[in-house]
Amino acid sequence: MKRRPFLAAAGALLAADALAQATAAKPAAAAVPSAAPTANRPIFVLNSLDADVSVIDPVSYTHIKRLPTGKEPHHLYLAPDEKTLIVANAGSNSLTFVDPVTAAVLRTVANIIDPYHLRFSPDMKWFVTAANRLNHVDIYQWVGAQAAQPLKLVKRLNTGKTPSHLSIDSKSTVVYVSVQDSNELLAIDLATQTPRWTLPVGKMPADLYLTADDRTLLLGLTGDRFVEAYDVSGATPKLIKRIATGNGAHAFRAKGDQRHVFVSNRVANTISLIDTQTLSVVSELPGPGGPDCMEMMSDGRTLLLTSRWARKLTFIDVEKRQVIRQVDVGRSPHGVWTLDHAPRL
Repeated sequence: MKRRPFLAAAGALLAADALAQATAAKPAAAAVPSAAPTANRPIFVLNSLDADVSVIDPVSYTHIKRLPTGKEPHHLYLAPDEKTLIVANAGSNSLTFVDPVTAAVLRTVANIIDPYHLRFSPDMKWFVTAANRLNHVDIYQWVGAQAAQPLKLVKRLNTGKTPSHLSIDSKSTVVYVSVQDSNELLAIDLATQTPRWTLPVGKMPADLYLTADDRTLLLGLTGDRFVEAYDVSGATPKLIKRIATGNGAHAFRAKGDQRHVFVSNRVANTISLIDTQTLSVVSELPGPGGPDCMEMMSDGRTLLLTSRWARKLTFIDVEKRQVIRQVDVGRSPHGVWTLDHAPRL
């Protein structure tokens, strides 16, 4: 199987070191999360190189089952009906619809070209995908989960090399796109489906996080050790600050208090907590095994982390800043998600 650009370049160089560090950072066998989830809702982990999803019970921490998907499931998102979890299968040009409560596969939607990353606009009118391998962004109208074809392609926009992650503002007016191998940040107007601007940025831009007021956009630089903060409130974006986090700054997850956001530093095997008001790192947590995507549980204390090179789902106590449990999953775990989550901002 052809590997994604970052997996091929960074994985070969870093996997051995990351796995060694993950092995050295095993949590105590008796450790348990400090607060139980409010509901027994499953945790979903995408195994990108196994073409399936691990379903984890959040109470017993057992691996319930594996759901087959298409090739290269990397990211997932909840549909507007809030009853359908959408898994994007980049290598199979398809979407797998899953029930987020029962973990049953509902259907497969074909002919969605290279859906590496995906986002719904907050008004739930638009569905956007980044074609990481084919260098374009697709904008769809959402018809409905039960429709024969739930998505209608409105516009395909060519981008630079390797569009990676997406973020959409709270007013559903603009899509921000990181373009990984062109070292660019792109803004697309949703109403007209045309580019607003393209900006050169740091090395290998990956995930994006937009603050609740839509003013500050954070950009993780996987090819460096910084998060770049941009003011995007005006017609022209302005670089505010480069925040030193750790080597391989990659993915974001808000803490849920509308002020703090976590960033996973894949090469450094750490997680930094950024204060979005001061644009400074206020805490650092362990992130063993090549940390990637994260999810914050509704208890406000338990952070879930996919340890990419270690094939683990890692549970982290945010207050104690320590790993409290790891659960075996599949190869190259990427996206992680549960209904029992903290707010996204």
